[in-house]
Amino acid sequence: MGKPGKKLKKIFLILGITGAVYGGFKYLLPLVVPFLCAYLAALWLGPSVRYFERRLTIRLGGKERRIPAAVIGGAELLFMGAVLGWLFYLGSSRLLAQARLFMVRLPEWLSEADRILTGLFLSLEEKMGLMPESLVGLARELVRDASEAVRQASLPLLMTNSVSVLAWAVRAVVFLVLFFVAAVMTLEEMDEIREKKSGSIFHREFSVLGRRIASAGSAWFKTQLVIMAVTAMICTLGLTLLGNPYSVLLGLGIGLLDALPVFGTGAVLVPWGAFLLLERQWWRGAVLLFIYGLCYFIRQFLEAKLMGSRMGLSALETLFSMYVGLELFGVSGFFLGPVGLLIIEDLVKLYGEDGESR
Repeated sequence: MGKPGKKLKKIFLILGITGAVYGGFKYLLPLVVPFLCAYLAALWLGPSVRYFERRLTIRLGGKERRIPAAVIGGAELLFMGAVLGWLFYLGSSRLLAQARLFMVRLPEWLSEADRILTGLFLSLEEKMGLMPESLVGLARELVRDASEAVRQASLPLLMTNSVSVLAWAVRAVVFLVLFFVAAVMTLEEMDEIREKKSGSIFHREFSVLGRRIASAGSAWFKTQLVIMAVTAMICTLGLTLLGNPYSVLLGLGIGLLDALPVFGTGAVLVPWGAFLLLERQWWRGAVLLFIYGLCYFIRQFLEAKLMGSRMGLSALETLFSMYVGLELFGVSGFFLGPVGLLIIEDLVKLYGEDGESR
């Protein structure tokens, strides 16, 4: 059994490192996230960039010169961005087509609902001995009042959200530009960055953080690929069962869309399934909603299981850290929670060994 002083020192060490990691994630990370993503992208692109840099040459002034790593890396990033943009366009086009069809059919559904409700109220008036049109008039007045209240409340909300969407779009563009430029510059200066990192007094901390962030990024990427493939397979099989002629293309598109945290499979399957239910295509709508529920639960299970095994955490530790991360940092906490737990464990081990060696 350890001495009380040693245990107390270990507790303070854990609390201090945990607080530092939380503060770094909460306040420092948002400031450097474009550059951190660029560094990770440069590490990921490094092998392919070096491969092409050794083999691609151009002749200038009678001499053969190698194409700079920044040019090769920039071309690879632009190509991948174009592919992702095209896939996103395909998915969003399908979603917008369903939304337009929904809006075209909406007046018809509202008219049908009005007819059914009017008949119901007339029947109630007759059974309760009320004056004709009394319940119908009251219901229509309530609907008008509710519609007016929604309209008045929605105008400021739409204005506010329009400004928010515009600000978000500007921030997204700035982020992408910074990310691209920083990734290209990092590829060009990778050797200098490594020298500065190895010569720093915090080189051990940088090594721990870099190793964990790189392994977590790799684990997340591989996990998303597996989940994407499973989701695409489930969606393809489900759409094939429904007799959809584009089941393979749509299944692949939904699988790719599922990797985006803002959209996911629900962005396509939920409105599509609801639309079919409103059209009284009960079987087809229920199957789409079932596919969405199945994909959602499989994602939760695989994300905890695969990320944990690849990062060195048990499934329970991964699930716990993802939940804590979600509560502290929102959606990004699904990734930051497990990474933070691993960083805390590594730094506690590093500084604990230093304390024992003294």
